[in-house]
This record gives sequence, C-alpha cells and structure tokens, in this order.
Amino acid sequence: MTRTLLSVVACIAAVAACGGKSTSPASPTPTGSTATGCARTSIGQTPLNDLAGGTYKGERGGLYPGGVNARTGMHEAEGLSRARAIVPADAAGVPDSRGRYALVSIGMSNTTMEFSAFKQQADADPSKDPHLAIVDGAQGGQTAALWSSPACPCWATLDARLAAAGISAKQVSVVWLKQADASPIAGWPVYAQTLRNEMATMMSLLAARFPKLRMVYLSSRIYAGYATSALNPEPYAFESAFSVRWLIEDQMRGSGGLAYGPGDNTIPWLAWGPYLWADGTTPRSDGLTWTCSDLSSSDGTHPSASGQQKVAQMLLTFFQTDSTARAWYLAR
Repeated sequence: MTRTLLSVVACIAAVAACGGKSTSPASPTPTGSTATGCARTSIGQTPLNDLAGGTYKGERGGLYPGGVNARTGMHEAEGLSRARAIVPADAAGVPDSRGRYALVSIGMSNTTMEFSAFKQQADADPSKDPHLAIVDGAQGGQTAALWSSPACPCWATLDARLAAAGISAKQVSVVWLKQADASPIAGWPVYAQTLRNEMATMMSLLAARFPKLRMVYLSSRIYAGYATSALNPEPYAFESAFSVRWLIEDQMRGSGGLAYGPGDNTIPWLAWGPYLWADGTTPRSDGLTWTCSDLSSSDGTHPSASGQQKVAQMLLTFFQTDSTARAWYLAR
C-alpha cells in the first residue's frame, strides 16, 4: 500500500460500524468508536489470541482451530520436520555446507517497511545462522490482489532482489507473508474471504517459483483505528486475522488445495508468525498496545519508525524462539 493509493476519499468516522463487537468475558467496552484519527484509541474488539471462549460474528476466537493459540499434533510435527530439513545449499538447491538459504518477505508497503527494520536487526544478530540470507521481497503498492496474479510485475521485482542478494530460486526456504488489499468496501465476511482466497493462490505461485520452499509464516495487520483514509481501515485490519486463520485451517483439514502429505513439498507448510493486532491503547494479555505515534502521521495506516521497530522486534523474537523457526534461524 503506497502513498500513491492514498488519494482515496477520507475514511468516514463511522467506518467501525461495519464491524461487530467481539463476545468474550474479557471483551472491552467500545471506546472511541465514533472518534477519528489519534482520538480513536480503541475499536472495542478483542484480539484474536485473547478471544478464547468468545466469538466475532459467529467466528470463534483463537489463532488455530479449537480456539487455541498454539500448534498441536501432526501440524506441529510436520513443521518441525520441514524446519530441520532446511540446510545450506548451492544455487541448484543441492545441500552444501558452504551454501546459503533464504528467508523472504512477501506483501505490500506495511510489510516492506516492517521487514526492512527486521532485516537490520537480524543481520546484526549474532545468534542468526551465518548461512541464512534475509531478502525483503515485499513492495509498496503490491497488494494481495496483485500478488495473486502470475503476471504481476511484483514477481519480476522479487526475482531481481533475490539475484542482487546472490540467492537463487532453489535457495528460498522460508517466507514471511503479510497481506491486505487497498480500499476494501465489501464488508464482513466477503473481504476476509477474498483475502483468504488470494493468499491461497499465492501459495501455489510461491510453490511453483521456489521448489525448495518449505514453510510460510503469516501475519495479519497491525491496528488501523487511527487511519485517516479508506486505504485499509478498521475493522478490515482486525478481520484480516480470520483470513489467515481460515487459510491455515484449510491446510490442517486437507482442503482448499492446500493439503500436503508427509515430506510433500508441493505446497509450503503454513502457520502463524507473530500476531500483530492489539486494540489500540488497550493492552493485550501480553501487554502489546498501539499508540498513535506508532502509526504514520500522514495517514494513520502505515507504521511510523517506532511502529516498524515494534513489529521488527516481534519478528526477531518469533524467529529466535518459535519451535519451528529457531531450528533454521539460529546458528547450528
């Protein structure tokens, strides 16, 4: 989402009325629902990871099926198996102790802003495996609708960035994907379903382009209650988490063209990366908040420098500590 897209009309104050209040014992009372800009410090929704026992418009809370926030069973086992199989390789994808492997970002402007900040931190991280290359493939203005087309110029730009980093297609092992579409108007659940479908298409395109791609970690958007344009305001940012969860659920259930068998690399393994949304200044159970200063003063949608660093730190912590990520991120 680049600023070239910001010529859309200003977001009307009542845009939150499109949403619905989460039902949970811990669900906050809506505050600032008719406020705009920095005054809108909450939209009154409960973060998905805190929505245990509650629902949002009939959808159960939790990041994974069953209202839980952690991977379990066969899905976790498959992730660990794939993570342990990621090793340095030469340009042809043949294991080579002198070779490399890559973590690549896919997404729009928020994604590249946040991942660029993460790359700076990770490249200076002494715990990172020295064979791991980090390449920012996300691009301003390149939304899910565009990435889901094989004709999108974004793919050629990604190829050029990989080449500049000395990485071949067969050395791409892991992707962090964070996506959205510009100026959504469809409402619930149509927009969230469309975004889910676009990301599913992207999984097939990624698998075809990167034959050694084993894992894709997904995140949804940060808080957008401070938005002053219709680029991607609330409740769309909040609801995009359901797009991610539905996508992962489909794979876990073996549906939606996302099924895989043990050792099958035709479709990457999908899981949550860090979940980034919190209800403005209302602290999440882990303390995460989003203040107006964490968002750009020009639109309240793109992360400011502090917002970029906040996401970057969450990414770094995730890759250092997640059971599947640390197997390939940390030096061995």
